[in-house]
Amino acid sequence: MKIGIIGTGAIGGTIAKKMAAAGHNVKVTNSGDTDKLKALAGELGVVAATIKDVIEDVDVIILSVPTVAIPTLPKDLLANVPENVIVVDTSNYYPFRDADIEEIKNRKVESVWVSEQLGRPVIKAFNNLLAETLANGGKEPGAKDRIAMAVAGDDLKAKKIIEGLINDAGFDAVDSGNLSESWRHQPGTPAYCTELTAEELKQALSNAVKEEAPLLRDKAIADLSSLPSYPSHQDIVEYNRGLFQKNPKSV
Repeated sequence: MKIGIIGTGAIGGTIAKKMAAAGHNVKVTNSGDTDKLKALAGELGVVAATIKDVIEDVDVIILSVPTVAIPTLPKDLLANVPENVIVVDTSNYYPFRDADIEEIKNRKVESVWVSEQLGRPVIKAFNNLLAETLANGGKEPGAKDRIAMAVAGDDLKAKKIIEGLINDAGFDAVDSGNLSESWRHQPGTPAYCTELTAEELKQALSNAVKEEAPLLRDKAIADLSSLPSYPSHQDIVEYNRGLFQKNPKSV
């Protein structure tokens, strides 16, 4: 499969490396220096591209940039991209980083907002795991305690294709519903960064409370930022699990 990835941070870069390792043809771009991008692409085993070239002749476009960067993308970026090309949104909204986006603050679902900014449908995926989990937590299909990832969107065929890429990355996929339901794996929910199996993730998605999510998201940032030293990966996972009495890993 031909994949173009916009953004090469902790999530985008990891996805690129994993997709290339799985045999997909991957090209990447970012907003940084061209020479540095080429060097990074070489390390990841992928091809460096311009923002224009990264979306041409691909089957999937993965958008892996901070939410605040979405409106800064070229307005006509996807104007000539065929309708059958799948666009994946991996972003998570954090006010301390992304500033105040009034529509999201007023409870518009994050990826619905992203879809509106882009002017086309998106699939929400690769957003409910920590970068460390995505990089090193994958297992072979059928492995015990294989971690699962949520996928939301309105196109069932497109979701199935992305579920295949998730499997290639080493994780089970759980369909979380239409894009309007993707809030169930936004920050501040039991599904977010808690490393659950497929069955556990289904329960966590069901347990999510939309009104509580922003409050818990902000509490998590405040609590973790106030620690005297940066918490370990496992500490962050355990903290997130502990926010929810109904989380399958907390009972």
